[in-house]
Amino acid sequence: MTTPERSRPHAEPEEGVRHGRLSARPVAVLRAASPPEPGTHRLDGRALLHVPPGLGAGPAPLAVVLHGAGGTAEQALEWLAPEAARLGVPLLAPQAVSATWDVIVGGYGADVSRIDATLEEAFARVAVELGGVAVAGFSDGASYALSLGLANGDLFHAVLAFSPGFMAPMIRHGRPRVFVSHGISDRVLPIDRCSRRLVPELRDGGYDVTYEEFRGGHRVPPEVAAAAVRWWRNPTPDEPLFM
Repeated sequence: MTTPERSRPHAEPEEGVRHGRLSARPVAVLRAASPPEPGTHRLDGRALLHVPPGLGAGPAPLAVVLHGAGGTAEQALEWLAPEAARLGVPLLAPQAVSATWDVIVGGYGADVSRIDATLEEAFARVAVELGGVAVAGFSDGASYALSLGLANGDLFHAVLAFSPGFMAPMIRHGRPRVFVSHGISDRVLPIDRCSRRLVPELRDGGYDVTYEEFRGGHRVPPEVAAAAVRWWRNPTPDEPLFM
């Protein structure tokens, strides 16, 4: 005869850095005491915070932008900066600890911790909308943006993935909107093995996905980057994404 288990119910598994979970959250304030000066500011951990001209004291959106393999935080800022400046969107660009992001080279850990720390610092410097944080990336950065975005959909309400190769969320929270773009002639991350596989998987999972293919290879065309920012900031646009 089987004896019933007498111990207390097992605790829920802890979710943390090793699962790709971020703990930083915007501070619920109406106005920042003193908005940072326009320009690019270097934060701890080799991250860059780009503040557009004319940023007011009230809450603003924020996009975290992730570079590709072998890339830099400076390069990541270049893709979204023109349209972000027009719309008054600050950008936060972390630098990977290694040549690319941790989950690609061995599992979540160092880069999750670094991004969490840079987010905490950014939230302390800029008043950020509680529902206005997005994560974006190109190539390996796009794969990482999808992975972190799905795991932290309670923080990131939108994911902008330019030419992703895969996604590897260990857990999922929230339901972020997703923008994916990919060049039909991409030889680095071929579209058939990557976005044309990922997008149906995302849609089957119940995610709202906007997908754009373009003529060209492994890059972020300026018009696609601008369209992605407009898609993020205006979910029901009065004008077409591509003009």
